[in-house]
Amino acid sequence: MKMQLSEIAKTVSAQNDISAWQTVEISSVAFDSRELKPGALFVPLVGERDGHTFIDKAIENGAAATFWQADHGDVPTDIPVIVVDDALKALQALSKHYLLKINPRVVAITGSNGKTTTKDMVASILATQFNVTKTQDNFNNEIGVPITILSMEPNTEMLVVEMGMDRPGQLDFLSRLVAPDIAIITMIGEAHIEFFGTRDKIADAKMEIVNGLKDDGLFIYDGDEPLLQERAQTVSQRQLTFGHSAEDDVNETAMTPTPVNTTFTTNLWPDTTFDVPMIGDYNVNNALAALCVAKTYRIAPEKATAALLNLDLTRNRAEWVTGSQGEKILSDVYNSNPTAVKEVMAAFTKTPVDGRRLVVLGDMLELGEQSDALHAGLSSAFDPTLVAGVYLVGPHMHALYDQLEKNFDAEQLHFYQVDELGTLSADLLATLTAKDAILIKGSHGIHLETVLASLRTAD
Repeated sequence: MKMQLSEIAKTVSAQNDISAWQTVEISSVAFDSRELKPGALFVPLVGERDGHTFIDKAIENGAAATFWQADHGDVPTDIPVIVVDDALKALQALSKHYLLKINPRVVAITGSNGKTTTKDMVASILATQFNVTKTQDNFNNEIGVPITILSMEPNTEMLVVEMGMDRPGQLDFLSRLVAPDIAIITMIGEAHIEFFGTRDKIADAKMEIVNGLKDDGLFIYDGDEPLLQERAQTVSQRQLTFGHSAEDDVNETAMTPTPVNTTFTTNLWPDTTFDVPMIGDYNVNNALAALCVAKTYRIAPEKATAALLNLDLTRNRAEWVTGSQGEKILSDVYNSNPTAVKEVMAAFTKTPVDGRRLVVLGDMLELGEQSDALHAGLSSAFDPTLVAGVYLVGPHMHALYDQLEKNFDAEQLHFYQVDELGTLSADLLATLTAKDAILIKGSHGIHLETVLASLRTAD
């Protein structure tokens, strides 16, 4: 982005006179003083830590200007300042202004599972024909979405935005902020059920993504999900469904899994075989959602095929990597919920291996009072003839441990507290061979990425 301070001050209704700095040019926006680039506008957000206390670090790292909340006083004098009521609301207002200024078409994506992978697939397909900006990392909330918008280059034609939620009203706000041309819901699962109580209420919250959908926009959703079928009847905009049923507008007609990828065909282009570098029919579903976007923007099947084959995937989402012993590791350590675990387990246990299949699972967080029951319910995904060893981490995983004891021998089961990841890593390294395959999955708060790092860098 490039914007003079005078334009920014007017957009956010600055409370102070910035005439002395009005020609200062801003080239980026950041709320983390450690990661901003020279020329950035620093946004001191007030949360667990108050961003205002990091102003000196922001200046040291090259901030060209800063927002400053009026209730904080002690306005800095050694950097151009825009005084605002609320730094977060100012960031959001600025992003809305910039979005209208650049005026790309917007694809907004949410879902209990698959939204990040679908985002990557949609962006890859659109990039064959348009200049695309997409959400990076996990910048998918009321802070991250504005930052994503403000990261757009002026020539951006398509903005692909991932939207997360953990409370009612969050997607309503984000949808109205970006006013999508296309809104996608990948699926409804149990993620964040602690805050919502039931899948019905999760579906209600996910449907908020259509609240800002343009009148001539398109709603794309999983046509095999009854909760979405029911709610889609209240949406007046055009709709497309994807899924595994012949009734879906875009459906999979054949699928062939391999240890590292999945090929499939669709009713959309019957003579075209697609290949995604991921395992599991749930990732085919994500690809079908992306192909709905390809259909909408008339992207040729050969371009869509190449885009899916050469995906630039966000790290640690069902990603195959090689460990230090030569073992194959399916890394899925960013997030976890019951639906996601069952889906990746179904795919992993179909993966051919010369040695053993080992599974490392960490607690699934934000499941509330149902947590132990939902953890125990994962037992149906475990077959002792297909999985040689199970390593469970966290207090809620003990409920699954208790269930697995009925079918697994004692030496196949291992349990660790969250602060015993070093012991877990050592135990795995003592048994792994180059012929083995290992799945590592858990909520980000369990930090199984440290186990992954140990397996990849061990001597």
